[in-house]
Amino acid sequence: MALKKLSDAFQRGVGTPLRAAVDHLLGSLGLGRCPTEDGAANRIAFTIAVVALSAKMAKADGVVTEIEQEMFRQVFEAEAGEVENVQRIFDLAKEDVAGFDSYARQIATMLAGEPELKRDVLEGLFNIAAADGILHEQEERYLQAVAEILEISSETFRAIRAQFVADPDGAYSVLGLDPGASNDVVRTRYRRLVRENHPDAMMARGVPAEFLDMATRKLAAINSAYETIARERGL
Repeated sequence: MALKKLSDAFQRGVGTPLRAAVDHLLGSLGLGRCPTEDGAANRIAFTIAVVALSAKMAKADGVVTEIEQEMFRQVFEAEAGEVENVQRIFDLAKEDVAGFDSYARQIATMLAGEPELKRDVLEGLFNIAAADGILHEQEERYLQAVAEILEISSETFRAIRAQFVADPDGAYSVLGLDPGASNDVVRTRYRRLVRENHPDAMMARGVPAEFLDMATRKLAAINSAYETIARERGL
């Protein structure tokens, strides 16, 4: 309820100090200033939805740890003066998991037609879930539910999961391939993933700057997976 009141207040706050605070908050998340035209509500709602979804991810296993909060701060790095604003929304949302699906649906609607950005959001949540070195069963169920709402395929979900969980065929999952894929298919997929996930390419498609550190980690996972397969096959 507190977040709904906060969102309503933000939408009514044109020209007020509260609206100025929102401008700072959105800027710190790489979403730009909050405009006075019709797009303002969407930008505000998206910001709140992402922060709330992250907080509820941290709560999914019952306990919000400091390392999970630190990972959130890394993924959504705020400027020094805006940390308090971001943390306030996070703290409001982390009380329980209830209502996470409504935030996921907001994000799904706002990112309709942007599958790569949806994937970026899910990867950010995975970073928070795995921050303590363990992907708990409750956390995985939460992530699966969010992925379904965002219409992220099970294949893509497994590929993201493989970056954080060691499975027998993990290297192939990272590349989104079956272990029986030919050498040519492996090479082609690897090169495509490197192109698509290079930080410069992500910036070009409008990914917020905060996601670039995450992109670097993802690219490292892709390179590591290919090197593992290449060694196995003598490529």
